[in-house]
Amino acid sequence: MRRGRAPAPRAFASRAAALVVLVACAAPAQAGEIFAGVYAHNVETPLTARGAEDGVDLQLGWRGERIAALRMLGAPSPHVYALANTNGDTSFASAGLSWRLGGRLYLRPGIGLAVHNGPSRSEATPDRVWFGSKLLFAPELGAGIQLGPKIALEASWVHFSHAQLFGRQNPGSDQLGVRLNYRY
Repeated sequence: MRRGRAPAPRAFASRAAALVVLVACAAPAQAGEIFAGVYAHNVETPLTARGAEDGVDLQLGWRGERIAALRMLGAPSPHVYALANTNGDTSFASAGLSWRLGGRLYLRPGIGLAVHNGPSRSEATPDRVWFGSKLLFAPELGAGIQLGPKIALEASWVHFSHAQLFGRQNPGSDQLGVRLNYRY
């Protein structure tokens, strides 16, 4: 823990993980998948500068079957996940849609909306990211390989920002990592 920081708000991570489990359990009795991953937090990319926050994010999520009613959009799958930062920095919970494009080797673009437990304007400090809004867009891109009938491995990038829709303050945050998908 860095000097002058409050302890990590573990309640956010526990509630987000509980939400993922509840959504997965409440889903209709059909095939879906759960996924878990490890991400580098707030990495520098062309979209964002390296910020004050760092550490490792642990991801837990659920993805449903393709939505046939959205066939005109390519029949995306719904997803929900939580990214909990192990360093006490900002954690995220997101829900959205993703598409799996390809066969054994595939791409998985997605879009979602996220909430976070980062500081508000009045709570901002030099070692925490103030996003300018509690509601953020969460576009992502994964590249994966199907390892077996039920297991797939993906490398993934997730970006969090509000695209300056809620004000000029919009530093954004990029997470890069890997996740393991289990189809049930």
